[in-house]
Amino acid sequence: MTVDIFLGVLGWSAVINFGLLTWWFLWILFAHDFVYRIHSKWFKISAEKFDAIHYAGIAFYKVTIIVFNVVPYLALQIIT
Repeated sequence: MTVDIFLGVLGWSAVINFGLLTWWFLWILFAHDFVYRIHSKWFKISAEKFDAIHYAGIAFYKVTIIVFNVVPYLALQIIT
């Protein structure tokens, strides 16, 4: 595998992952009540706990994207 292919994989992976992260955020922002209603049928959870879980999940996912996609992409860009 060449460095160019690896850069392409990391770059597109970051774009796709940030797209999913944005989609998740927009669902929670604009359809919060709908999403909460669905999840509260499956799990007995308060609205505050629901918000905390999604906030933590979004933060974890964002950090994971940065650590595993963006940082290696930038490091490879620097050395090539």
